[in-house]
Amino acid sequence: MMKYILIICLFIGQCATAQKVSKADKKIIGSLRTHINYLADDRLEGRRTGSAGEKLAYEYITAEFKKAGIPACSPEGYLQPFEVNDGKKINEETYFSVNGKALDLNKDYFPLAISGNGLVQCEIYQSLKETGEIWFYDLNELLNQNINNPHFDLQDAITRQIADVAKKGATGLVMYNSSSIVDNIKFDEKDRSPISAIPVIYLSKEAKANFLADEISMQALKLNIKIEERNRVGHNVIAFLNNNAPTTVVIGAHYDHLGYGEDHNSLYAGDIPMIHNGADDNASGTAALIELGKLLTSSGIKKNNYLLIAFSGEELGLYGSKYFTEHPAVSLSGINYMINMDMVGRLNDSTHGLSIGGFGTSPLWGQRLNANNKYFKIKFDSSGSGPSDHTSFYRKDIPVLFFFTGTHSDYHKPTDDADKINYNGEVKILRFVFELIKETNNDGKIPFTKTRETASMGKNSFKVSLGIMPDYTFAGNGVHVDGVSAGRPAEKAGIKTGDVLIQLGDHKFSDVQSYMDALNKFNKGDATKVKVLRGKEELVFDIVF
Repeated sequence: MMKYILIICLFIGQCATAQKVSKADKKIIGSLRTHINYLADDRLEGRRTGSAGEKLAYEYITAEFKKAGIPACSPEGYLQPFEVNDGKKINEETYFSVNGKALDLNKDYFPLAISGNGLVQCEIYQSLKETGEIWFYDLNELLNQNINNPHFDLQDAITRQIADVAKKGATGLVMYNSSSIVDNIKFDEKDRSPISAIPVIYLSKEAKANFLADEISMQALKLNIKIEERNRVGHNVIAFLNNNAPTTVVIGAHYDHLGYGEDHNSLYAGDIPMIHNGADDNASGTAALIELGKLLTSSGIKKNNYLLIAFSGEELGLYGSKYFTEHPAVSLSGINYMINMDMVGRLNDSTHGLSIGGFGTSPLWGQRLNANNKYFKIKFDSSGSGPSDHTSFYRKDIPVLFFFTGTHSDYHKPTDDADKINYNGEVKILRFVFELIKETNNDGKIPFTKTRETASMGKNSFKVSLGIMPDYTFAGNGVHVDGVSAGRPAEKAGIKTGDVLIQLGDHKFSDVQSYMDALNKFNKGDATKVKVLRGKEELVFDIVF
Protein backbone atom coordinates (compact mmCIF):
# COMPACT_ATOMS: atom_id res chain seq x y z
CA MET A 1 0.00 0.00 0.00
CA MET A 2 2.81 2.42 0.92
CA LYS A 3 4.32 1.84 -2.53
CA TYR A 4 1.10 2.96 -4.26
CA ILE A 5 0.76 5.97 -1.97
CA LEU A 6 4.32 6.97 -2.85
CA ILE A 7 3.58 6.64 -6.58
CA ILE A 8 0.44 8.75 -6.22
CA CYS A 9 2.37 11.40 -4.26
CA LEU A 10 5.09 11.50 -6.90
CA PHE A 11 2.46 11.84 -9.65
CA ILE A 12 0.72 14.69 -7.82
CA GLY A 13 4.10 16.39 -7.25
CA GLN A 14 4.94 16.12 -10.94
CA CYS A 15 1.58 17.54 -11.93
CA ALA A 16 2.02 20.43 -9.50
CA THR A 17 5.44 21.16 -10.99
CA ALA A 18 4.04 21.02 -14.51
CA GLN A 19 1.23 23.43 -13.57
CA LYS A 20 3.81 26.04 -12.56
CA VAL A 21 4.94 26.39 -16.18
CA SER A 22 2.67 28.90 -17.89
CA LYS A 23 1.42 28.54 -21.45
CA ALA A 24 3.65 31.45 -22.51
CA ASP A 25 6.70 29.84 -20.91
CA LYS A 26 5.93 26.51 -22.56
CA LYS A 27 6.04 28.30 -25.91
CA ILE A 28 9.39 29.88 -25.03
CA ILE A 29 10.73 26.51 -23.87
CA GLY A 30 9.73 25.03 -27.22
CA SER A 31 11.59 27.80 -29.02
CA LEU A 32 14.67 27.43 -26.81
CA ARG A 33 14.69 23.72 -27.54
CA THR A 34 14.46 24.37 -31.30
CA HIS A 35 17.30 26.91 -31.25
CA ILE A 36 19.64 24.80 -29.13
CA ASN A 37 18.93 21.59 -31.03
CA TYR A 38 19.86 23.34 -34.27
CA LEU A 39 22.92 25.22 -33.01
CA ALA A 40 24.27 22.14 -31.21
CA ASP A 41 23.63 19.76 -34.10
CA ASP A 42 26.54 17.82 -35.63
CA ARG A 43 25.89 19.55 -38.96
CA LEU A 44 27.39 22.74 -37.53
CA GLU A 45 30.56 20.85 -36.50
CA GLY A 46 31.04 22.78 -33.29
CA ARG A 47 30.56 26.34 -34.66
CA ARG A 48 34.29 27.09 -34.73
CA THR A 49 34.97 30.74 -35.53
CA GLY A 50 35.47 31.27 -39.26
CA SER A 51 34.21 27.80 -40.20
CA ALA A 52 31.32 26.61 -42.37
CA GLY A 53 29.56 25.69 -39.12
CA GLU A 54 29.86 29.26 -37.89
CA LYS A 55 28.23 30.37 -41.18
CA LEU A 56 25.28 28.02 -40.67
CA ALA A 57 24.91 29.37 -37.13
CA TYR A 58 24.99 33.06 -38.06
CA GLU A 59 22.56 32.45 -40.92
CA TYR A 60 20.16 30.82 -38.45
CA ILE A 61 20.50 33.63 -35.88
CA THR A 62 20.01 36.25 -38.60
CA ALA A 63 16.87 34.49 -39.83
CA GLU A 64 15.47 34.37 -36.29
CA PHE A 65 16.07 38.10 -35.78
CA LYS A 66 14.31 38.78 -39.08
CA LYS A 67 11.35 36.58 -38.13
CA ALA A 68 11.07 38.45 -34.82
CA GLY A 69 11.01 41.76 -36.66
CA ILE A 70 14.29 43.00 -35.17
CA PRO A 71 16.16 45.00 -37.84
CA ALA A 72 19.86 44.92 -38.57
CA CYS A 73 21.89 47.64 -36.89
CA SER A 74 23.83 48.51 -40.01
CA PRO A 75 22.66 49.28 -43.57
CA GLU A 76 25.16 46.60 -44.65
CA GLY A 77 23.19 43.95 -42.76
CA TYR A 78 23.35 41.95 -39.55
CA LEU A 79 26.94 40.76 -39.84
CA GLN A 80 30.06 42.43 -38.48
CA PRO A 81 33.10 40.55 -39.83
CA PHE A 82 36.45 40.60 -38.03
CA GLU A 83 39.80 38.92 -38.50
CA VAL A 84 41.14 36.29 -36.14
CA ASN A 85 44.83 35.52 -35.95
CA ASP A 86 44.95 31.79 -36.51
CA GLY A 87 48.62 31.38 -35.79
CA LYS A 88 51.33 30.83 -38.38
CA LYS A 89 51.74 29.10 -41.72
CA ILE A 90 54.75 28.14 -43.84
CA ASN A 91 54.80 29.98 -47.13
CA GLU A 92 55.34 27.80 -50.21
CA GLU A 93 58.48 29.79 -51.05
CA THR A 94 60.26 28.14 -48.11
CA TYR A 95 62.97 25.72 -49.22
CA PHE A 96 66.19 24.00 -48.17
CA SER A 97 68.60 22.62 -50.76
CA VAL A 98 71.84 20.64 -50.58
CA ASN A 99 74.12 20.83 -53.62
CA GLY A 100 71.17 22.04 -55.69
CA LYS A 101 68.86 19.21 -54.53
CA ALA A 102 65.69 20.58 -52.88
CA LEU A 103 64.57 18.63 -49.82
CA ASP A 104 60.86 17.96 -49.19
CA LEU A 105 59.22 20.40 -46.80
CA ASN A 106 57.42 18.67 -43.90
CA LYS A 107 58.99 15.33 -44.85
CA ASP A 108 62.72 15.99 -44.79
CA TYR A 109 62.62 19.18 -42.78
CA PHE A 110 60.43 21.96 -41.43
CA PRO A 111 61.15 25.39 -39.93
CA LEU A 112 60.59 25.94 -36.24
CA ALA A 113 57.67 28.24 -35.48
CA ILE A 114 60.11 30.63 -33.78
CA SER A 115 62.37 30.73 -36.85
CA GLY A 116 63.27 34.06 -38.31
CA ASN A 117 62.56 34.67 -42.00
CA GLY A 118 65.31 35.11 -44.54
CA LEU A 119 67.61 33.63 -47.16
CA VAL A 120 70.94 32.09 -46.13
CA GLN A 121 73.36 30.26 -48.40
CA CYS A 122 76.79 28.71 -47.98
CA GLU A 123 78.32 27.93 -51.36
CA ILE A 124 81.74 26.67 -50.25
CA TYR A 125 82.04 24.41 -47.23
CA GLN A 126 84.69 25.44 -44.74
CA SER A 127 83.62 24.30 -41.30
CA LEU A 128 79.90 24.81 -40.93
CA LYS A 129 79.87 23.97 -37.28
CA GLU A 130 82.32 26.70 -36.37
CA THR A 131 82.82 29.40 -38.97
CA GLY A 132 80.26 28.98 -41.72
CA GLU A 133 77.04 30.93 -42.13
CA ILE A 134 74.81 27.88 -41.61
CA TRP A 135 75.50 26.00 -38.40
CA PHE A 136 74.42 22.52 -37.34
CA TYR A 137 73.29 21.46 -33.88
CA ASP A 138 72.65 17.91 -32.69
CA LEU A 139 70.17 17.65 -29.79
CA ASN A 140 71.67 14.30 -28.72
CA GLU A 141 73.87 15.54 -25.89
CA LEU A 142 71.29 18.04 -24.56
CA LEU A 143 68.53 15.42 -24.39
CA ASN A 144 70.72 12.78 -22.74
CA GLN A 145 72.04 15.22 -20.14
CA ASN A 146 68.50 16.12 -19.08
CA ILE A 147 66.72 12.80 -19.46
CA ASN A 148 66.00 12.65 -15.70
CA ASN A 149 65.60 16.38 -15.13
CA PRO A 150 61.92 17.13 -14.29
CA HIS A 151 62.50 20.87 -14.73
CA PHE A 152 64.02 20.57 -18.19
CA ASP A 153 62.25 22.66 -20.83
CA LEU A 154 63.43 21.65 -24.32
CA GLN A 155 61.82 24.63 -26.03
CA ASP A 156 63.54 27.04 -23.68
CA ALA A 157 66.87 25.25 -24.18
CA ILE A 158 66.49 25.45 -27.97
CA THR A 159 65.64 29.15 -27.78
CA ARG A 160 68.78 29.81 -25.76
CA GLN A 161 70.91 27.72 -28.16
CA ILE A 162 69.63 29.67 -31.18
CA ALA A 163 70.43 32.98 -29.48
CA ASP A 164 73.91 31.69 -28.58
CA VAL A 165 74.89 30.57 -32.11
CA ALA A 166 73.46 33.77 -33.61
CA LYS A 167 75.66 35.76 -31.25
CA LYS A 168 78.67 33.74 -32.41
CA GLY A 169 78.06 34.56 -36.08
CA ALA A 170 75.65 31.95 -37.44
CA THR A 171 73.07 33.34 -39.85
CA GLY A 172 71.12 30.07 -40.11
CA LEU A 173 70.78 26.93 -37.99
CA VAL A 174 69.97 23.31 -38.89
CA MET A 175 68.91 21.21 -35.89
CA TYR A 176 68.58 17.44 -35.79
CA ASN A 177 68.37 14.66 -33.22
CA SER A 178 70.68 11.66 -33.60
CA SER A 179 69.62 10.17 -30.24
CA SER A 180 66.86 7.62 -29.63
CA ILE A 181 65.09 10.02 -27.25
CA VAL A 182 61.80 11.31 -28.66
CA ASP A 183 61.77 15.12 -28.72
CA ASN A 184 58.23 15.79 -30.11
CA ILE A 185 59.48 18.85 -31.97
CA LYS A 186 57.06 20.05 -34.65
CA PHE A 187 55.96 23.23 -36.40
CA ASP A 188 53.55 24.64 -33.82
CA GLU A 189 51.30 27.05 -35.68
CA LYS A 190 49.95 28.40 -32.38
CA ASP A 191 53.36 29.21 -30.89
CA ARG A 192 53.52 32.89 -29.97
CA SER A 193 57.06 32.86 -28.60
CA PRO A 194 59.45 35.64 -29.74
CA ILE A 195 60.90 35.13 -33.21
CA SER A 196 64.59 34.19 -33.36
CA ALA A 197 67.16 36.39 -35.07
CA ILE A 198 68.07 33.74 -37.65
CA PRO A 199 66.26 31.11 -39.79
CA VAL A 200 66.10 27.71 -38.04
CA ILE A 201 65.01 24.34 -39.42
CA TYR A 202 64.62 20.86 -37.94
CA LEU A 203 66.04 18.06 -40.10
CA SER A 204 64.72 14.49 -39.97
CA LYS A 205 67.12 11.62 -39.22
CA GLU A 206 66.49 10.16 -42.67
CA ALA A 207 67.27 13.42 -44.43
CA LYS A 208 70.42 13.89 -42.35
CA ALA A 209 71.59 10.41 -43.37
CA ASN A 210 70.60 10.77 -47.03
CA PHE A 211 71.75 14.31 -47.78
CA LEU A 212 74.14 15.46 -45.07
CA ALA A 213 75.94 12.33 -43.93
CA ASP A 214 79.39 13.92 -43.96
CA GLU A 215 81.19 17.20 -44.51
CA ILE A 216 81.97 16.40 -48.14
CA SER A 217 78.29 16.26 -49.01
CA MET A 218 77.75 19.77 -47.62
CA GLN A 219 79.32 21.72 -50.47
CA ALA A 220 76.44 24.07 -51.22
CA LEU A 221 73.57 24.80 -48.87
CA LYS A 222 70.70 27.19 -49.47
CA LEU A 223 68.06 27.95 -46.87
CA ASN A 224 65.09 30.25 -47.38
CA ILE A 225 62.44 30.53 -44.66
CA LYS A 226 59.20 32.42 -45.03
CA ILE A 227 56.64 32.10 -42.23
CA GLU A 228 53.44 34.16 -42.38
CA GLU A 229 50.46 34.89 -40.21
CA ARG A 230 47.37 32.76 -40.80
CA ASN A 231 44.07 34.61 -40.45
CA ARG A 232 40.41 33.64 -40.60
CA VAL A 233 37.25 35.73 -40.49
CA GLY A 234 34.66 35.55 -37.73
CA HIS A 235 31.28 37.28 -37.68
CA ASN A 236 29.26 39.03 -34.99
CA VAL A 237 25.50 39.12 -35.58
CA ILE A 238 23.99 42.47 -34.55
CA ALA A 239 20.30 43.42 -34.41
CA PHE A 240 18.90 46.71 -33.13
CA LEU A 241 15.58 47.63 -31.55
CA ASN A 242 15.59 51.38 -32.01
CA ASN A 243 13.16 53.11 -29.65
CA ASN A 244 14.70 56.53 -30.38
CA ALA A 245 15.86 56.57 -26.76
CA PRO A 246 19.00 58.43 -25.61
CA THR A 247 20.60 55.26 -24.21
CA THR A 248 21.08 51.71 -25.43
CA VAL A 249 21.19 48.43 -23.50
CA VAL A 250 23.43 45.74 -25.02
CA ILE A 251 22.34 42.13 -24.58
CA GLY A 252 24.94 39.63 -25.70
CA ALA A 253 25.83 35.96 -25.93
CA HIS A 254 28.58 34.23 -27.87
CA TYR A 255 27.52 31.58 -30.37
CA ASP A 256 30.93 30.18 -31.38
CA HIS A 257 32.37 27.01 -29.90
CA LEU A 258 35.37 24.70 -30.31
CA GLY A 259 34.76 22.84 -33.56
CA TYR A 260 36.79 19.64 -33.29
CA GLY A 261 39.10 21.19 -30.69
CA GLU A 262 41.58 22.43 -33.31
CA ASP A 263 42.47 25.50 -31.26
CA HIS A 264 43.72 23.40 -28.33
CA ASN A 265 41.07 24.74 -25.92
CA SER A 266 39.27 21.42 -25.45
CA LEU A 267 39.35 19.35 -22.25
CA TYR A 268 38.66 16.17 -24.23
CA ALA A 269 41.47 13.67 -23.65
CA GLY A 270 40.73 11.25 -26.49
CA ASP A 271 42.83 10.71 -29.60
CA ILE A 272 40.00 10.67 -32.16
CA PRO A 273 38.84 14.19 -33.16
CA MET A 274 35.22 14.71 -32.14
CA ILE A 275 32.67 17.49 -32.65
CA HIS A 276 32.20 19.78 -29.66
CA ASN A 277 28.55 20.77 -29.99
CA GLY A 278 28.56 23.32 -27.16
CA ALA A 279 24.88 23.12 -26.23
CA ASP A 280 25.37 24.88 -22.91
CA ASP A 281 28.47 26.74 -24.09
CA ASN A 282 26.93 28.70 -25.60
CA ALA A 283 23.95 27.67 -27.67
CA SER A 284 22.00 28.16 -24.43
CA GLY A 285 22.91 31.85 -24.15
CA THR A 286 22.34 32.41 -27.88
CA ALA A 287 18.87 30.86 -27.68
CA ALA A 288 18.05 33.06 -24.67
CA LEU A 289 19.27 36.12 -26.62
CA ILE A 290 16.89 35.38 -29.49
CA GLU A 291 13.94 34.85 -27.15
CA LEU A 292 14.71 37.99 -25.13
CA GLY A 293 14.67 39.89 -28.41
CA LYS A 294 11.17 38.59 -29.10
CA LEU A 295 9.95 39.61 -25.64
CA LEU A 296 11.41 43.10 -26.03
CA THR A 297 9.73 43.68 -29.41
CA SER A 298 6.30 43.21 -27.85
CA SER A 299 7.03 44.96 -24.54
CA GLY A 300 6.23 48.50 -23.51
CA ILE A 301 9.69 49.21 -22.15
CA LYS A 302 10.89 51.83 -24.59
CA LYS A 303 13.16 54.17 -22.60
CA ASN A 304 16.25 52.33 -23.82
CA ASN A 305 17.17 51.04 -27.24
CA TYR A 306 18.22 47.38 -27.35
CA LEU A 307 21.26 46.13 -29.20
CA LEU A 308 21.28 42.33 -29.49
CA ILE A 309 24.69 40.86 -30.30
CA ALA A 310 25.60 37.23 -30.92
CA PHE A 311 29.39 37.25 -30.66
CA SER A 312 31.86 34.93 -32.33
CA GLY A 313 35.50 34.42 -31.36
CA GLU A 314 34.80 34.30 -27.62
CA GLU A 315 36.45 30.90 -27.22
CA LEU A 316 39.62 32.26 -28.81
CA GLY A 317 39.95 35.19 -26.41
CA LEU A 318 36.90 37.49 -26.71
CA TYR A 319 37.76 38.39 -30.30
CA GLY A 320 34.23 39.36 -31.37
CA SER A 321 33.33 41.50 -28.37
CA LYS A 322 36.74 43.17 -28.37
CA TYR A 323 36.31 44.00 -32.04
CA PHE A 324 32.83 45.39 -31.44
CA THR A 325 33.96 47.68 -28.64
CA GLU A 326 36.76 48.97 -30.88
CA HIS A 327 34.40 49.29 -33.88
CA PRO A 328 31.01 49.91 -32.23
CA ALA A 329 27.81 49.95 -34.25
CA VAL A 330 26.47 52.61 -31.86
CA SER A 331 28.30 55.19 -29.79
CA LEU A 332 29.85 53.62 -26.69
CA SER A 333 29.03 56.77 -24.74
CA GLY A 334 25.35 56.05 -25.28
CA ILE A 335 25.49 52.47 -24.00
CA ASN A 336 23.69 52.24 -20.68
CA TYR A 337 24.81 48.77 -19.60
CA MET A 338 25.59 45.34 -21.01
CA ILE A 339 24.07 41.97 -20.07
CA ASN A 340 26.00 38.83 -21.03
CA MET A 341 24.52 35.32 -20.96
CA ASP A 342 27.14 32.60 -21.23
CA MET A 343 26.26 29.03 -20.19
CA VAL A 344 22.77 29.48 -18.75
CA GLY A 345 21.48 26.03 -19.67
CA ARG A 346 22.52 23.82 -16.76
CA LEU A 347 20.61 25.22 -13.78
CA ASN A 348 20.77 22.64 -10.98
CA ASP A 349 17.23 21.60 -10.03
CA SER A 350 18.30 20.98 -6.45
CA THR A 351 20.31 24.09 -5.63
CA HIS A 352 19.01 26.59 -8.26
CA GLY A 353 22.47 28.15 -8.12
CA LEU A 354 22.92 31.19 -10.37
CA SER A 355 26.11 33.22 -10.59
CA ILE A 356 25.84 36.90 -11.50
CA GLY A 357 29.09 38.67 -12.28
CA GLY A 358 29.66 42.40 -12.61
CA PHE A 359 27.65 43.18 -9.48
CA GLY A 360 30.14 45.86 -8.45
CA THR A 361 30.17 47.70 -11.80
CA SER A 362 27.28 49.98 -10.82
CA PRO A 363 25.73 50.95 -7.46
CA LEU A 364 22.34 50.40 -9.10
CA TRP A 365 22.84 46.63 -9.19
CA GLY A 366 22.76 46.57 -5.38
CA GLN A 367 19.33 48.18 -5.50
CA ARG A 368 17.92 45.99 -8.27
CA LEU A 369 19.42 42.61 -7.36
CA ASN A 370 18.93 40.73 -4.11
CA ALA A 371 20.64 37.52 -3.03
CA ASN A 372 17.48 36.51 -1.13
CA ASN A 373 15.65 35.44 -4.26
CA LYS A 374 12.62 33.19 -3.82
CA TYR A 375 13.78 30.76 -6.49
CA PHE A 376 17.46 31.23 -7.27
CA LYS A 377 20.35 30.80 -4.89
CA ILE A 378 22.37 33.71 -6.22
CA LYS A 379 26.09 34.14 -5.87
CA PHE A 380 27.32 37.62 -6.75
CA ASP A 381 30.76 38.36 -8.14
CA SER A 382 31.68 42.04 -7.97
CA SER A 383 34.33 42.02 -10.68
CA GLY A 384 33.55 43.41 -14.10
CA SER A 385 36.24 41.19 -15.65
CA GLY A 386 35.92 37.50 -16.27
CA PRO A 387 36.20 34.75 -18.86
CA SER A 388 33.48 36.03 -21.19
CA ASP A 389 32.38 38.90 -23.44
CA HIS A 390 31.14 41.32 -20.76
CA THR A 391 34.83 41.95 -19.96
CA SER A 392 35.27 43.83 -23.26
CA PHE A 393 32.49 46.25 -22.29
CA TYR A 394 33.63 46.66 -18.69
CA ARG A 395 37.03 47.72 -20.00
CA LYS A 396 35.24 50.55 -21.81
CA ASP A 397 33.76 51.77 -18.49
CA ILE A 398 30.32 50.30 -19.16
CA PRO A 399 28.34 48.62 -16.33
CA VAL A 400 27.93 44.89 -16.95
CA LEU A 401 26.16 41.80 -15.63
CA PHE A 402 27.20 38.24 -16.43
CA PHE A 403 24.66 35.41 -16.00
CA PHE A 404 26.06 31.91 -15.62
CA THR A 405 24.76 28.60 -14.21
CA GLY A 406 28.20 27.12 -13.63
CA THR A 407 30.64 24.70 -15.19
CA HIS A 408 30.12 20.95 -15.33
CA SER A 409 31.86 17.75 -16.36
CA ASP A 410 30.87 18.27 -20.02
CA TYR A 411 32.47 21.71 -20.22
CA HIS A 412 34.65 22.03 -23.36
CA LYS A 413 34.08 18.37 -24.19
CA PRO A 414 32.19 16.62 -27.01
CA THR A 415 29.53 15.58 -24.47
CA ASP A 416 28.04 19.08 -24.05
CA ASP A 417 24.86 18.14 -25.92
CA ALA A 418 21.31 19.50 -26.20
CA ASP A 419 19.66 16.64 -24.30
CA LYS A 420 21.41 17.82 -21.10
CA ILE A 421 19.93 21.33 -21.11
CA ASN A 422 17.55 22.28 -18.32
CA TYR A 423 14.97 24.12 -20.40
CA ASN A 424 12.64 24.87 -17.50
CA GLY A 425 15.57 26.38 -15.62
CA GLU A 426 16.69 28.42 -18.62
CA VAL A 427 13.26 30.00 -19.13
CA LYS A 428 13.29 31.09 -15.49
CA ILE A 429 16.66 32.78 -16.01
CA LEU A 430 15.37 34.41 -19.19
CA ARG A 431 12.35 35.77 -17.28
CA PHE A 432 14.64 36.97 -14.48
CA VAL A 433 16.78 38.92 -16.96
CA PHE A 434 13.70 40.34 -18.70
CA GLU A 435 12.24 41.57 -15.40
CA LEU A 436 15.55 43.21 -14.52
CA ILE A 437 15.53 45.03 -17.87
CA LYS A 438 11.97 46.20 -17.14
CA GLU A 439 12.96 47.44 -13.69
CA THR A 440 15.77 49.58 -15.11
CA ASN A 441 13.52 51.13 -17.75
CA ASN A 442 12.97 54.29 -15.70
CA ASP A 443 16.47 54.53 -14.19
CA GLY A 444 18.03 56.59 -16.97
CA LYS A 445 21.78 56.33 -17.60
CA ILE A 446 23.14 54.25 -14.73
CA PRO A 447 26.48 55.08 -13.09
CA PHE A 448 29.63 53.00 -13.65
CA THR A 449 32.03 51.82 -10.94
CA LYS A 450 35.49 50.33 -11.38
CA THR A 451 36.05 46.97 -9.69
CA ARG A 452 39.08 44.87 -8.88
CA GLU A 453 40.41 43.28 -12.04
CA THR A 454 40.11 39.54 -12.49
CA ALA A 455 42.74 38.18 -14.85
CA SER A 456 41.38 36.86 -18.14
CA MET A 457 41.08 33.11 -18.51
CA GLY A 458 42.57 33.15 -22.00
CA LYS A 459 45.15 30.55 -22.98
CA ASN A 460 48.09 32.94 -22.81
CA SER A 461 47.00 35.08 -19.88
CA PHE A 462 49.27 33.39 -17.32
CA LYS A 463 52.87 32.34 -17.22
CA VAL A 464 51.76 29.02 -15.70
CA SER A 465 48.59 26.99 -15.26
CA LEU A 466 47.53 24.20 -12.94
CA GLY A 467 45.06 22.85 -15.48
CA ILE A 468 41.93 23.00 -13.31
CA MET A 469 38.46 24.29 -14.11
CA PRO A 470 37.16 26.48 -11.26
CA ASP A 471 33.52 26.42 -10.15
CA TYR A 472 32.46 30.07 -10.31
CA THR A 473 29.23 29.39 -8.41
CA PHE A 474 31.04 27.91 -5.37
CA ALA A 475 30.21 30.06 -2.35
CA GLY A 476 32.64 28.49 0.13
CA ASN A 477 36.24 29.33 1.00
CA GLY A 478 38.80 28.49 -1.66
CA VAL A 479 38.45 27.31 -5.25
CA HIS A 480 36.24 24.31 -5.96
CA VAL A 481 37.69 22.12 -8.72
CA ASP A 482 35.01 21.36 -11.29
CA GLY A 483 37.32 19.63 -13.73
CA VAL A 484 40.95 18.62 -14.20
CA SER A 485 42.73 18.78 -17.57
CA ALA A 486 44.52 15.63 -18.68
CA GLY A 487 48.30 15.77 -18.61
CA ARG A 488 48.48 19.10 -16.77
CA PRO A 489 50.24 19.74 -13.42
CA ALA A 490 47.11 19.30 -11.29
CA GLU A 491 46.33 15.85 -12.69
CA LYS A 492 49.97 14.78 -12.45
CA ALA A 493 50.03 15.79 -8.79
CA GLY A 494 46.84 13.89 -7.95
CA ILE A 495 44.30 16.71 -7.63
CA LYS A 496 40.75 15.51 -8.40
CA THR A 497 37.42 17.00 -9.37
CA GLY A 498 35.62 18.00 -6.16
CA ASP A 499 38.78 19.09 -4.33
CA VAL A 500 38.87 22.62 -2.91
CA LEU A 501 42.16 24.50 -3.39
CA ILE A 502 43.04 26.80 -0.49
CA GLN A 503 46.77 27.57 -0.78
CA LEU A 504 49.49 27.70 -3.45
CA GLY A 505 53.00 27.85 -2.01
CA ASP A 506 52.92 30.58 0.65
CA HIS A 507 49.88 32.22 -0.94
CA LYS A 508 46.48 31.54 0.62
CA PHE A 509 43.35 32.42 -1.32
CA SER A 510 39.62 32.50 -0.69
CA ASP A 511 38.08 32.70 -4.16
CA VAL A 512 38.85 32.46 -7.88
CA GLN A 513 40.15 36.01 -8.11
CA SER A 514 42.70 35.67 -5.30
CA TYR A 515 43.65 32.24 -6.71
CA MET A 516 44.49 33.89 -10.03
CA ASP A 517 46.58 36.48 -8.20
CA ALA A 518 48.49 33.69 -6.45
CA LEU A 519 48.98 31.75 -9.68
CA ASN A 520 50.57 34.75 -11.33
CA LYS A 521 53.41 34.69 -8.76
CA PHE A 522 54.92 31.60 -10.39
CA ASN A 523 56.97 30.98 -13.51
CA LYS A 524 57.30 28.00 -15.80
CA GLY A 525 59.52 25.37 -14.20
CA ASP A 526 58.81 26.48 -10.62
CA ALA A 527 58.10 23.78 -8.06
CA THR A 528 55.79 24.43 -5.12
CA LYS A 529 53.09 22.85 -2.96
CA VAL A 530 49.32 23.18 -3.23
CA LYS A 531 47.04 22.63 -0.24
CA VAL A 532 43.55 21.23 -0.84
CA LEU A 533 40.53 20.05 1.09
CA ARG A 534 39.11 16.69 0.04
CA GLY A 535 35.98 16.38 2.08
CA LYS A 536 37.16 17.14 5.63
CA GLU A 537 40.70 15.94 4.95
CA GLU A 538 43.47 18.46 4.26
CA LEU A 539 46.01 17.25 1.69
CA VAL A 540 49.24 18.74 0.33
CA PHE A 541 50.51 17.98 -3.18
CA ASP A 542 53.80 18.77 -4.92
CA ILE A 543 53.34 20.76 -8.14
CA VAL A 544 55.76 21.48 -10.97
CA PHE A 545 54.61 24.11 -13.46
